[in-house]
Amino acid sequence: MIYIYSGDRLRETDSLRQALKLEEGELRGQRPVVSAVGAGGKTTTLHRLADEYVRAGVPVLVTTTTHIMKEDREWFLSGFPEEKIEEQLQKAGQAWVGEPAPGGKLGRLPDAALEKLLKWEIPDRKDPENGRRRKVPVLIEADGAKRMPVKVPAEHEPVILPCTSHVLSVYGLDSVGKKIEDTVFRPELAEILLKKKRTECVTEEDIARLAASDLAGRKGCPKTAVYTVVLNKADDEKLRKTALAVCRLLGDRGIRQVVVTGRRKS
Repeated sequence: MIYIYSGDRLRETDSLRQALKLEEGELRGQRPVVSAVGAGGKTTTLHRLADEYVRAGVPVLVTTTTHIMKEDREWFLSGFPEEKIEEQLQKAGQAWVGEPAPGGKLGRLPDAALEKLLKWEIPDRKDPENGRRRKVPVLIEADGAKRMPVKVPAEHEPVILPCTSHVLSVYGLDSVGKKIEDTVFRPELAEILLKKKRTECVTEEDIARLAASDLAGRKGCPKTAVYTVVLNKADDEKLRKTALAVCRLLGDRGIRQVVVTGRRKS
């Protein structure tokens, strides 16, 4: 399920690309570079977005500036094998690329390879005879949270590239009502920023405060990038009400670009 916050309510939509307003830029010939930061479902969000591109017939590249788990799928590629990247873009419509890293992960590519990836082009399928090429959208996991629902970044985090056009700041709604020490990555920083003890519970107000802060959710966001808060795990009516409460609090802080996601209805 995907919802857009609009008119003080959650309005369901079928497309994450549409909810994030990515299609508008693509129609103007712009190539999105999307960086996901925060916690609570970054990889899931990137998977969902990549799958949408594939279904739409638009090849997409995914990489990381930190680390991401390497999955047992042929389009997860270690290193920078250019021929295999091209092959998977043609065959699977997507390629997830990174340097081999400990723990079965992919890490950040060397600068030269990353620069090439960000400029990747393929023949335009709609006009192959004229030799036209189109830039490939790039999705980036730009933060790490060790699978926790909420995160407060350290001084060196997140790692957002200057060319990023869209920043997705992701939060897991299942953190609300749970203790900071049990649900926030870097609880010692959360204590300082939220002015709370780590034994206190996370509230809707805390999520909104973090998402609106230049020291947390908005940290490192390029001035030219579109900033979107993604509230993930809205899997039932109770959590959707929690999401709506956070949306309203964000609106009070001037942030109205909010997307709410959850599991599809059975």
